[in-house]
Amino acid sequence: MRRFAHDGAKEALIDGSGPNMTRVTGDSRKQQSRPTVQDVAREAGVSPSTVSRALHTRGYASPEVRERVQAAAQRLGYVPNHMARNLRSRTSTAIGVLISDLRNPFYADLAAGIEEVLRFEGHQMILVNDNGDPEEEMHAAETLLAMQVAGVIVTPVAAACPKMLQDNGIHVVSADRQLGRGGDAVLSDNKAGARELTEHLLGLGHERIGLLIDETKWSTGAGRLAGFRAAYEDAGLELDEDLIVFTSFDAEAAKQTTRELLDEQHVTAILSANNVLAQGALAELKRRRLRIPNKISLAAYDDVPWMSLVQPAITTVDQHTVDLGRSSAQLLLARIRDELPARRRIVRVAPRLVVRGSTGPAPRN
Repeated sequence: MRRFAHDGAKEALIDGSGPNMTRVTGDSRKQQSRPTVQDVAREAGVSPSTVSRALHTRGYASPEVRERVQAAAQRLGYVPNHMARNLRSRTSTAIGVLISDLRNPFYADLAAGIEEVLRFEGHQMILVNDNGDPEEEMHAAETLLAMQVAGVIVTPVAAACPKMLQDNGIHVVSADRQLGRGGDAVLSDNKAGARELTEHLLGLGHERIGLLIDETKWSTGAGRLAGFRAAYEDAGLELDEDLIVFTSFDAEAAKQTTRELLDEQHVTAILSANNVLAQGALAELKRRRLRIPNKISLAAYDDVPWMSLVQPAITTVDQHTVDLGRSSAQLLLARIRDELPARRRIVRVAPRLVVRGSTGPAPRN
């Protein structure tokens, strides 16, 4: 959460004379009042309640009246005050979305899927990037709680965040990963996806596959590691534990870890547990001028756009990330509307193996 310093001479304060008047500290000039529902009603020749039905809710208003009210609102520059409406009705149409890294295409696609459903259902999304930091996540959650959001979708960094929200009566859906045993969640089947990806490499004759992974405390990393191990077990092959290497969630760190793996171990393929690690692994393979897939194969979990644009394109697992977001929003709204039984609901979205040019038969020694 970013905090902005304000210039005391220009900080806007609410004037006690009315909800639509403002004054500026250090400046006696009064700003013009914001148009109200009553102003729009007079302009359109309808009642204030008709304006509310036409602009704010799904109540009935004829197409002709709705069009006239919307045109009047546009002429006056009227902006609905959702916060005030929420306070009056003691309900909220705002939904908080807490994600870990907006720069990562995975989280951007997740948010896009969430927003699509919320917008269609008449809700507003309040998106916060917590940078994967537990303190920032908790601070953001407290802010959303103070804003009286109807619910929160979170890619949790620590179990304390969803628990705090739930303890305060906020409906929560954990997306992509779950921490602890409480609350609804929408997850990719990480174990199944990683198992299928590893089986693909084993089927090409790769028995020494280096797994590049950043964490296993979350259900995402734990599931992918479990799927990797399960594929070896199913094939009746012994897994060399030295081929599993841990790194940081950072492309440059992944590049260095890949360098160390290739210096110390003989591998014919590398499997990266997510798109960020794949970026680092690819950079190191290119630095060494290793031909892909002739000399070494590269596969990755978590399909993102760049993987289909490089040459050769990267074999990967598509998590259907936008669908993950849609399912998260649909589950949360169903919970808010009390359409589900009280017991915890877990929704799993099946991943899909996408075979491209970066994987080929294991080279002969």
